Amino acid sequence: MDKSVSRRDVLRTLTAGVTAGSVLRVIPLQAAQHAHQMVKQKKAAAPSGSYAPKYFTAHQYKTLRALCQTIFPPDEQAGGALEAGAPEFIDLLTSENKDYQRRLGGGIIWLDAACAGRFGNVYLECAPADQKSILDLIAYRQNAEKDASLSAGVHFFEFLRNLTADGFFTSEIGIKYLGYVGNDYLAEFPGCPPVPGA
Repeated sequence: MDKSVSRRDVLRTLTAGVTAGSVLRVIPLQAAQHAHQMVKQKKAAAPSGSYAPKYFTAHQYKTLRALCQTIFPPDEQAGGALEAGAPEFIDLLTSENKDYQRRLGGGIIWLDAACAGRFGNVYLECAPADQKSILDLIAYRQNAEKDASLSAGVHFFEFLRNLTADGFFTSEIGIKYLGYVGNDYLAEFPGCPPVPGA
């Protein structure tokens, strides 16, 4: 990456694609990986060795982490969104983009208010079944068509899913999970492996 380009310039480039939804639709993988590197440097420089959110409040960041983990939980093949650093990636990008701040910060406020209205608690303090219930409502666009009061939540959760995917799949864990080896020349492409039981 060109050393004359500042970190702030990289973050602005990353967040320029907000209208496209997922930032990877408009930015190069190298720029996203640079943001992950910036997060690592911030963690290494912190006395506690942990990431301090740049935009979200402590409560919002805890909610963001819980949501990211729900979107991409760890499995037997790879760590999940938390291990990949997706919440840190999202917070860093959000700290530089007013539209992200409105959509994500406002979305978490909406989620807490919706949970309080339905279940009497903010999202993090709801029972797991209630958390699943609200996420099931905002996970599908058709629910907003039936109930306009869910529209803000649906848009928030869709945007967060895209950013979580970007944060995961541009991380070291996500790249290994995909088996990406770079732009290597292949003399032969053996095709897809056989589907078991087909």
